[in-house]
Amino acid sequence: MPALITPALVCAARHHGEHGAIARLLTPHHGLLAGYVRGGRSRAMRPVLLPGNAVKAEFRARTEEQLAGLSLELEHSRAPLLSEPLPAAAIDWACALTAAALSEGTPHPALFQALDGVLGAVEAAPAARGWAAALVRYELLLLAELGFGLDLGRCAATGGDTDLAFVSPRSAAAVSRTGAEGYESRLLPLPAFLLEGGTGEWRAILDGLRLTGFFLERSVLTGWRADVLAARERLVERLGRVVG
Repeated sequence: MPALITPALVCAARHHGEHGAIARLLTPHHGLLAGYVRGGRSRAMRPVLLPGNAVKAEFRARTEEQLAGLSLELEHSRAPLLSEPLPAAAIDWACALTAAALSEGTPHPALFQALDGVLGAVEAAPAARGWAAALVRYELLLLAELGFGLDLGRCAATGGDTDLAFVSPRSAAAVSRTGAEGYESRLLPLPAFLLEGGTGEWRAILDGLRLTGFFLERSVLTGWRADVLAARERLVERLGRVVG
């Protein structure tokens, strides 16, 4: 089989054997791909395999069923961010979610662009509020790409498209204030920035994370995938401290 050479984002890596590592990368046109990195545990390769790094990847395999051998060239390192608790937690979660949620070999070009954008925002923003809303939108996009998208266009109760303020946890559809009357405690808040754009206030961002987290946990991060939720809990806890 011919080699595949592609830009990619490192999402996860784990030790394999005495010296190697298996890396999972998100690529723009081939989705999530895994490969064996010879010498992946070496001093030279460990900094390359950090989550969030942008790399040039070359996959080589004799057959489609065989785990590909993987060579990596570092294009852009985000290692300096990993010494900062909030950016490190955001990168850890976004990459862990991607590696756990996606099936290998299924193209998700919109997710590649969105994840690259979130990682760039974490790197460029002077404070967490500059990237937290983008992370919520990334989670919404991932839900939609996997077939669990939320219907935020119209009220599930009245059919109207104004004053949408809640989401039904049962139907994943928006509900207006009028339609929700008397049932507010049973619904999830729908932050306005998800409909109107912008970054949102902190309370709205936390509501957004609560919203996406509910559906990720229910529909995507089940079984063994639930292990990655610990990374999300660390991030939400640290963001909660910012709000105070």
